[in-house]
Amino acid sequence: MLTISILVNDPAPSCPKENSVKDNNDMPGHLARRFQQIAVAVFLAEVGDAGFDLTPVQYAALATIKANPGLDQVTLAGLIAYDRTTITGVIDRLVQKGLAERRASSRDRRARELEITDEGRRTLRKITPAVESAQRVMLRGLSAKEGEELMRLLRKAITAGNELSRAPLREMQA
Repeated sequence: MLTISILVNDPAPSCPKENSVKDNNDMPGHLARRFQQIAVAVFLAEVGDAGFDLTPVQYAALATIKANPGLDQVTLAGLIAYDRTTITGVIDRLVQKGLAERRASSRDRRARELEITDEGRRTLRKITPAVESAQRVMLRGLSAKEGEELMRLLRKAITAGNELSRAPLREMQA
């Protein structure tokens, strides 16, 4: 069992004091979950309307494979902050769709290197406008400056809590 201890000298000003929560909208975890629900729904709608059958995690995996040819599944999982044990299903679906391939690693017989296919490259090229549109829709209601500030604050909070995640983001090893 994993126990996490966090010492906090000064609670974040936007977090409610103990016993003062009026509703879920005072809780950052609830708001993060709601935003994730919205983000996935918007992504699927924009991408589906453009004629593509790709989930957000499949898109992230495919784009990362394209940017890092020959990486293995464990490295891919770390780069997109996805659970190592379930990344296999994501890759299975990309392979079934003809967008990626697994190859035996020349460095480690147990590992499989991932490559994007020509169809995968075409798909990324064609899907990009829909993905970019989805990102804009997710931030609607915010000014450009507010959108930039939200992104900055999300990155800051995620960086501070990265190691608390079951699937922490890992940088590519040189």
